Order: sequence, then structure tokens, then C-alpha cells
Amino acid sequence: MSSSNIAIRVENVSKLYQLGEISTGTLTRDLHRWWARLRGQEDPFRKIGQTNDRTTKGESDFVWALEDINFEVQQGEVLGIIGRNGAGKSTLLKILSRVTKPTTGCIRVRGRIASLLEVGTGFHPELTGRENIFLNGAIMGMRKAEIRAKLDEIVDFAGVERYLDTPVKRYSSGMYVRLAFAVAAHLEPEILVVDEVLAVGDADFQKKCLGKMKDVSEREGRTVLFVSHDLNAISTLTDKSVLMESGKLFCLGPTTEVITTYLNNYATKELLYSAPAHSDRPSITDVRLETSLPNNHHGCLAPLFVNITLHTPFPLRGACLSFQIVNNRQQPIAHLWSFDSERPMCRETGTYQIQCEIPKSRLYIGDYSLKAYFTGPPGSEIFDIVENICPFKVEMIDLYREFPWRAGSCTYLEDAFWSINKL
Repeated sequence: MSSSNIAIRVENVSKLYQLGEISTGTLTRDLHRWWARLRGQEDPFRKIGQTNDRTTKGESDFVWALEDINFEVQQGEVLGIIGRNGAGKSTLLKILSRVTKPTTGCIRVRGRIASLLEVGTGFHPELTGRENIFLNGAIMGMRKAEIRAKLDEIVDFAGVERYLDTPVKRYSSGMYVRLAFAVAAHLEPEILVVDEVLAVGDADFQKKCLGKMKDVSEREGRTVLFVSHDLNAISTLTDKSVLMESGKLFCLGPTTEVITTYLNNYATKELLYSAPAHSDRPSITDVRLETSLPNNHHGCLAPLFVNITLHTPFPLRGACLSFQIVNNRQQPIAHLWSFDSERPMCRETGTYQIQCEIPKSRLYIGDYSLKAYFTGPPGSEIFDIVENICPFKVEMIDLYREFPWRAGSCTYLEDAFWSINKL
């Protein structure tokens, strides 16, 4: 693709910060830095900067918040930026927005940039909402008539009409974000930069913002840089993403591949429950969950496998194994069970392994866990119950979703396939 279609080009960008103090900390070091700058030489303290790993104590007061970042963004493209806290995402956006300068390297931008990096970005607290709209538009180079033509649309999107002539210092955080995003999205910048700040807004407003960003890129052909920890939003909005790690560009490519790399590199809890068998009563000794994505993440509609091991010290008749998938409020979303009358199990003393395959796990995005029961015939004795095990998170990755999102969650699953083996 020709260079004329490139909206943003980042070339060898690095950012060095000093921890704790302003300047270098001593007069001698300040003089060394000044003398090097006077002779046109590199800052001597850049050489001792360390990688920005916030979890370890370093030996130097200088850290590289960004190191040798290189990438390009095409006009009309939506680029997702993901990574752990402290990876350098916000620093990169601040440099792109010209809030701060890079220590080395350069950034070439074609068009006006509207940034939403934190609550109240670009707002003067003493001015009213209306005055801040005109102030932001003027900063972006728009004429008063152009801003006035967009005013009603901005106010309607933000939903703050009643407080439009109130100083924004009296706004709540949510109202700040509503107005700031409405201004940034509607004053026709060629490039829209949005950080995690949208998480401050309520669910309904987040849906409106994501829908607006989709319209801005697809219908209006503007470029969007979107930082978020919400992998569902990233996968829905973007086709290409960047993964940041300790100030470096870890990988760049199709969003699905980048998200998979991210999940592969940051493990969470084991999808496994294990306990010793009881000598006096039947028990659940092992529960293992197999998800479609690494590290406790599961794709919506993908097959889900649950493996459960049972042990009984005496023969059973009419035994029943069941388990529930529950949400983060401990509400059952699905309940599956296997009866002894349908599939013989535990009719002899010993250990049994039961596998349940759910071909299409129609679960809504969110956090889930399992609750398993081992009982006699319905209405009889409960031998064993295990709760809050095998936590996992459902993601909607590489699947199209309409805007606005429909509320609610899944209430059913397709028929499951069971297999039972005596060990």
C-alpha cells in the first residue's frame, strides 16, 4: 500500500523516564547532561536506562517506558492496543497525541488528532460544558460555525443537556467522560485516540461509544487507536492489534492472533479441581475443564469439555452426576446431568471417569465457574458437592456482533455428549 494511505508512522520511538526526582538528581550529573547536549552528543544517562518492569527493583533510576517502537497505521484502520498494566500503552498514546515528546525516534501523523486519554482530557474545569465544546473545537482548528453545527448532535450523544451550562468541575466522572467522548468523536478528527477511560462510563454508554467508533472507521473512513483490557471489544472493533510488554512491541498482526498470544503468555488459575477420595462415601476426586482458548479463556460457541472423576467405596444403583455452569453472581446458567439408568456407572466399587462434551457452549461473554454434584437417585442422598471450581472467562473473539449489544445471557446449551469409563 502506498505511503499516501498511511495515517500514522511510528519510527524507532523510545521514551526514557527518571524515577523519583526531577532532573538527574545531582548538579554534577546535570552538568554532564548539559555538556553532552552542548556538543550535540547523546544524553549519557540514556545508556543506563533499564527495561520498565514494574514488578522488580532495578539498579538504575532511569527506565525505558518505550523501547524502539515501530509500526504503521493505514487511513480508516482501527488499531487495537493491548497489554498488561505498565506495558507502555498509555505512554505511547500520549506521545502520539503530542502530550509528551519521545526521547528518541519520531512520529509522522497525517490529519488532526482527537484524544481521550483520561477523564476530562482537554477540559477547563471553570468553563461550562458548552464553552468546553467550543474550546476543544477551536484547539482542533475548527471554525465556530462548524462547531455550532455539531453542537446538538454532541449534546444528544453525551446525554448531559441539563448540565450543559454548568461548569464541568461539578460534573461526575461519568458525565466528564460522556461529554469528552462526544466532543472527540463528533468534531471530525481524522484520527481518534481512545484509552481505557471508557471503562468509567456506564454499560449503556460504553455500547454507544463502541458503536460510534465502528461508524467512525467504517462509514467515515477515519483512523481509530483503541486501548482496552476488554478483549471482546478489541476483537469486535479491530482487525489488527498491537501487544505491548515492558515498553516493547511484543507482536503486531491480526487481532485474533495477537489476543491468542496475549492469553498464551499470561497464565491464570488452573482449570483443575482435585481432592482425595473418601473411604466411607462416594466422592468427586477430580474435575478438569478444557476450554477453546489458553489460560481459562473460552470462545463463544466453541466446544467445551468437562472431565469428572468419581470414586465409590461400594456399588451404587441409580447414581447421578450433574454439574452447573454458574456466573460470577453464582446464578446457574446451565445444568447438565447423567443418570445411571441411561448410562451405567458406579455399579461396581472403584473409580469412574466421565466426560461431557458441549458442542456449542452458547454462553454470553463474562466470568463463569463450575459446581458439580454426585448424588443417588433424584430426591435421595447427596454424596458430594464441589463449588466455585474451574473458573473461566468467555470471550467473543473473531465473531461478528451487532451494535448495540443485546443485554442478557445464555439460558440454554445444545445437547451434551457423555462418555463413561471405569478406570
